[in-house]
Amino acid sequence: MRLLVTGASGYVGSRLVCDLLARGHDVVVTSRRPESLRRFSWYEQVTPIQMDADDPYSPGEALAGAGTIDALYYLVHGIGQSDFHNTDIKAARHVARAARDAGVGRIVYLGGFVPEGDREDLSDHLRSRAEVGDALRLADGPDLVWLRAAVILGAGSTSFEIIRYVADRLAVIPEPSWIDNPMDPIAVRDVIHYLAAVSDRQIPAGAYDIAGPDVGARYGSVLGEYLRAIKQPRVRVPLPFVNSRLAARVTGRLVPVPTSLTVDLVSSLSHPMSASEHKIRELVPDPEGGLTPMRVAVMSSVHTNAPRPVCELADPHHLADTDPQWAGGDMMRAWRRVGSVVGATAGGVRGVVSLLTG
Repeated sequence: MRLLVTGASGYVGSRLVCDLLARGHDVVVTSRRPESLRRFSWYEQVTPIQMDADDPYSPGEALAGAGTIDALYYLVHGIGQSDFHNTDIKAARHVARAARDAGVGRIVYLGGFVPEGDREDLSDHLRSRAEVGDALRLADGPDLVWLRAAVILGAGSTSFEIIRYVADRLAVIPEPSWIDNPMDPIAVRDVIHYLAAVSDRQIPAGAYDIAGPDVGARYGSVLGEYLRAIKQPRVRVPLPFVNSRLAARVTGRLVPVPTSLTVDLVSSLSHPMSASEHKIRELVPDPEGGLTPMRVAVMSSVHTNAPRPVCELADPHHLADTDPQWAGGDMMRAWRRVGSVVGATAGGVRGVVSLLTG
C-alpha cells in the first residue's frame, strides 16, 4: 500500500514509519520542513513532502503532489502550544477535506479514550483529542479508524517520561486520590501493531479502544512498576485533596519535560481512562508473543540502551536518538550532553587541523 504519515517526527510516528517500511509499504511522510527529517534513519526510504496542517491550503497541495494514497495516518497534535485546542480542530478539518478531495480511502487517527459525561467537563487535552476525531469524520470523506489509547509506555513517551522524572527526583512521592483512577496503559510496541494493521480496509471503519493485557490497572500501577524496575526505595504518601491542576503546575516545575506540555497532560489525570470495549482484538490478531504486559514494557523502557537510530532499535521501548533530548532520565540526559560536547570539540579540532595542514 501507499501510506502517508503525518506527525512522522513524533514519538509514535517515527516508530510507525519503521514498521510500515518493514512490512513492505510505500511510505510518504509530511513535515513543515521536510529537510528536518534527514535526522531519521528512514529518510532515504520514504517520500518526504512539505505540508503545514495549520494552513488551509497546504494539505490540498501536498496530497495533490503525493500521488495515490491508500490510507493517511493522522498523528498531528499541538498539545503544549498556545490555544492548541482550536488549532488542532482546524488542522484536522484541513487535512480531512484535502484527503476527501484527493480520493484517499481511509484516515487512521490515534487519539485518547473519551470518558463518559459532558465533554465540557473534560480537560482541554481530552476534549481536543475527542473533537479532532469528530473533525476528521466527513460524511463524504474517507472512512475513519479512530484508535483510542491511554498512557503509552516506552522510553521517550511523554507520559512515561513524566512518571520517570517524578519517581527519580522525589524521595517522598505524594499520591492524590485520583492516582487510583482506572487506567489501561498500552506498550508502544502494541500501539504500532494496531496502527499498522488497521490501514487494511478489511478492518471496518469505526472507533476502537486499544489497551494492554493488564486488567484492573490504575494510574498508580505504572508508578509502582517503575519503582519496582529501578529498585530504589521511595516513600509514597497519600495526599487525597490535591487536584490534578495543582499537581500539574507543581510537576511542570519538577520535570525537564516542557512545562506547558506537562501541565496539559497531568491536568487530564482526574478522569478514569480505561477501555470501554475490546472489539479490536476480534479483528486484529495479537502480535507474536501476545500483547505486552505493563511490567515488561516498563522494564524495557527503564533498561534502554544508549540512543540508537529509530529503525535500528532492538526494542521499540528503547530510546531513539531522535527522541526528545529531555527523554531518558537524568543520567541519560547527562550522557547525551557529554556526547554532544565531545562531538562538537572533536569537530572543532578536526577543523583546526584541516586549516593548519591545508
